[in-house]
Amino acid sequence: MKIRLIAVGDKPRSWVTEAFDDYARRLPRELSLDLVQIPTAKARTRASQGERALKAVDRQDWVVALDETGRSCDSAALAAKLDGWRNEGRTVALLVGGADGLDAKVLERANEVVALSNLTFPHELVRVIVAEQLYRAWTILSGHPYHRA
Repeated sequence: MKIRLIAVGDKPRSWVTEAFDDYARRLPRELSLDLVQIPTAKARTRASQGERALKAVDRQDWVVALDETGRSCDSAALAAKLDGWRNEGRTVALLVGGADGLDAKVLERANEVVALSNLTFPHELVRVIVAEQLYRAWTILSGHPYHRA
């Protein structure tokens, strides 16, 4: 299974890249996580950021918009989603907007809209949170002791 995190934002600080890469490396070979960056310098408006993000999505991808208007879920529910995505056999595209959020066209294209939290996070940190939560979801599915609930 392949997951692509498509995120609007400029080159992240080194600690963000290191943390994202650390969690992505922990995932098994059959579950890859790749980061696709949409530079804000080339896409200044929310509409142009949305257009560029949607160009990074393949027609057959299962698109999940990460947006504050979405439905929140806990780690166990994310694990259930991950299991469902895995069984579908499609690439999952997780979309993260810029400082102004996701454009309406992105939300329309999304197969589902998920809120990470009621809290607001810096966009760089969202990359790390998503990677860690995907790793946690995988550990839940595989019975690994990382998640102790």
